[in-house]
Amino acid sequence: MTDEFKFDTSQITTLDERFGKCPYATAQSLISGKWAPPILLYLSDGPIRFNELQRRMPKMTHATLSVQLKSLVENGLVERTQYEDIPPHVEYSLTEIGEKYKC
Repeated sequence: MTDEFKFDTSQITTLDERFGKCPYATAQSLISGKWAPPILLYLSDGPIRFNELQRRMPKMTHATLSVQLKSLVENGLVERTQYEDIPPHVEYSLTEIGEKYKC
């Protein structure tokens, strides 16, 4: 084998190292879950209450919506705002980062 065909093993990186720098992988990790894209789509129209989101996606359970919203909030894509009006309510909206994923 000639020197020109030698494989330089010093350039090998793990998938985690490579994907950690990849915007596609970052987006996929932030927008994980079957229901994340439709939730983000509904939120792109403006702030919305939990029950309204659930009405728009009747096949999703209450628990699943709750978990998915919590994940999107933790990932910084969605903001949860609690109002102490009577009756109290919560609205979800896109953060500045979440706005960047709008279609």
